[in-house]
Amino acid sequence: MSIKQDKILIFGAGVIGSIYAIKFIEAGLDVTIFARSNRFKVLKENGLQYSEKGTVKSIKVNVIDKLENDDVYDFIFVTVHYDQSESALLALKDNQSKNIVMMTNTSMGFSTWQNIVGDRILPAFPGFGGQIKDGILYARFASKFLIATMFGEISGLETERVENLSKIFKTAKLPYTVNKDMKAYLITHSISDIALLGGLYFENNINDEKTAKTRQTAHKITITLKTYLRAIQKAGVDINPPVFRIMLKCPNFVLDFFFMIWLSTKMAKDMMLPDYANNATNEVVKLKNDLLKFLSKKGVTI
Repeated sequence: MSIKQDKILIFGAGVIGSIYAIKFIEAGLDVTIFARSNRFKVLKENGLQYSEKGTVKSIKVNVIDKLENDDVYDFIFVTVHYDQSESALLALKDNQSKNIVMMTNTSMGFSTWQNIVGDRILPAFPGFGGQIKDGILYARFASKFLIATMFGEISGLETERVENLSKIFKTAKLPYTVNKDMKAYLITHSISDIALLGGLYFENNINDEKTAKTRQTAHKITITLKTYLRAIQKAGVDINPPVFRIMLKCPNFVLDFFFMIWLSTKMAKDMMLPDYANNATNEVVKLKNDLLKFLSKKGVTI
């Protein structure tokens, strides 16, 4: 199969979906974005607008707001928040496309998703973030040495579709890693989100910047992170990536210092912006609740 012939649907026109769309379109791939309401209208009228080195640019994109069951794509990238994942998959349930790349966290594994769309699921996680403000994308890229797009089969096997997806990422010159235990990776990553965002938001309210930078907030993150990491170990989940095993062994005061530095970064400040926080709060609540359910089924209590 030629990469140039692959048809890609980005299901979700938020930050993650928009970044992938830009990178894939620039690589010459056949890309369509599924969007709704005002975002659909904006993309239809203005194209995909993004900021690059302080300049606002626009790239033409094929955008739809209705997907027919016989609209077949080689890969559908679902780029919605975790709390929207089930509704997104229900919308794709009867579509005949064979490969659904789930670009989202999960704190309890894949059984719920598989119950909806079967073995079409290919779990993944993006390697960047940012925000959309006034219709303009402001992307934030981490160093490829720190984080890359992660994907792999639920079974851990190396398959033809993983190879084909790897070719797409190579064509788009996007860093990626094939992970053989995506369940462990995503559960571990969800814990980092629960801890970090839990430190920035309190009782569904955003902490002020002064409070967020305190040792008390950093220590809360440290304790939450270690508590849940130990819990998933008891539940038989391998901590993945290994850097979190190192964190588990670090003295609390070392992690407190590390998180105090992180709380002063632009990334942390962006996470406290209302447009980011409103969506993230709902996601982290569901991640935490589902993690507790998962642990309870494994006989682990916190």
